[in-house]
Amino acid sequence: MDRKISIIRYLYFFSLGGILVVYLFPGSIFGYFFYGDLKQQPSLISNPFGTSINHFLAFFYLSIIGLISFLKDLKFRFTIFFLITISIALEISHLFVPARSFQFLDLVGNLLGTLLAIVIIFFYKRFKNGKI
Repeated sequence: MDRKISIIRYLYFFSLGGILVVYLFPGSIFGYFFYGDLKQQPSLISNPFGTSINHFLAFFYLSIIGLISFLKDLKFRFTIFFLITISIALEISHLFVPARSFQFLDLVGNLLGTLLAIVIIFFYKRFKNGKI
């Protein structure tokens, strides 16, 4: 395996682990570090959608590096399925994690981030193969 892809793959698995910890932790880890309050969610960008932009950015990032790391691998299609599934499952898990709440806009942010990454990689693959 190419050294660059190997590094991206390690970054993907490390990032996936980080997102799992952040999503399944009871309360907001970032809120605790930034504000000293587990109940407060920081917003990376001021916007009318609140913290849903954080979800979009996190899943866009995770999906881009995940898809790049398996771009030439037989597990590419599985990775697409996995990323879509985890973007839904992690937000639904907030129904069961103490001090967390399910937010429909956060679910939409997760899915939009993942789907945009899939579309970008799809067009990249078509362009690279000379089909565009």
